Amino acid sequence: MKQTDPKQPACRIASALFTRYADAIRHYDGDPLSPSLHIASDGPLSVFYAPFDVVNPEARVVLLGITPGKSQANRALIEARAQLQRGASPFAAIRAAKSTGAFAAGMRKNLVAMLDHIGLAQRLELPSCAELFDKSAHLLQTASALPFPVFHQGENYNGNPDLTRSPFLRTMVLEHFVPLLAALPNAIYVPLGPVPGKLLQWLSLEGRLTASQILAGLPHPSGANAERIAYFLGAKPRHALSAKTDPDKLDQALAQLRNRVIQIDSGQLKNLLR
Repeated sequence: MKQTDPKQPACRIASALFTRYADAIRHYDGDPLSPSLHIASDGPLSVFYAPFDVVNPEARVVLLGITPGKSQANRALIEARAQLQRGASPFAAIRAAKSTGAFAAGMRKNLVAMLDHIGLAQRLELPSCAELFDKSAHLLQTASALPFPVFHQGENYNGNPDLTRSPFLRTMVLEHFVPLLAALPNAIYVPLGPVPGKLLQWLSLEGRLTASQILAGLPHPSGANAERIAYFLGAKPRHALSAKTDPDKLDQALAQLRNRVIQIDSGQLKNLLR
C-alpha cells in the first residue's frame, strides 16, 4: 500500500463548484452571504458556496455537523482566497480552506474525550482519538449534513425547518452529502447533535448506510454543553446537576454508544483499519 503523510491525507474534490466560484473567492470581501457566492434559495432558506467540498477517501471516521456557520465559512473563504492569490492549485486551496474549520481547540478536546470514553480509540487500535487530528488524520473526515452554508432568514440554519421534511434541504442532502456516503462506504459516522443524527437515521432507512455505521448520542462538543459533557464523562456527579440536564438520557446514550462500538463486527473493523 502506498504510504501517506499522516499530516496531509489524500483528498479529492467532491464537486466542480469550487471552479465555478473561484473568481468570487479571489475577490472575497468578508461577507459569506455575498451574492457572488449564492447557490440557491427557497423562501427564507439560502445556500452559499464555501470551500468544504473535499473528500478524504482514506477516512474511516466521519464527524458530522449540521452545516458550516458564518464564521466557519468566512475562515475557509479567507484561506482559499489567500491560497489562490499565492498561485495555489484549486486542489491545494480547497484542502487548506477546509482544514481551517476543523473544530476549535475546546470542541476538539471535548470530542476526543467523549470518543475515547465510549471506547472508539481502542476499537480503532489508537492510543486516543486525538490521533485522528494528528498522526492518524488520514482516517478522519469532517463533514456537514448540508456541506455548504445554509442560512435561515440570514442566520445560521439550526435544524428548523426540519432537514428531512424540507424538499429543498433534502435535495441538497441528496446532491451534495449522499456522494460522501458512496465514497466512504465502510466509515463510521458520528453525528454531532440530534439534527445530523436524525438525518443519518433517515438515510439508513433509505438504504444509504447501515445502522451499525452510526454512533449517535454524543452530547454536542460545544462549550455550551459543558455540564452535559462533564456528566457524560463521569466528571460531575448526578446530584450536582442543574435541572436542565437529564442524567437518565445521558446514561442511556453512553450505554448504547459503548455497546454499538463493541458490536462493530470484525469484518467492518477490518475495513475500517485497512
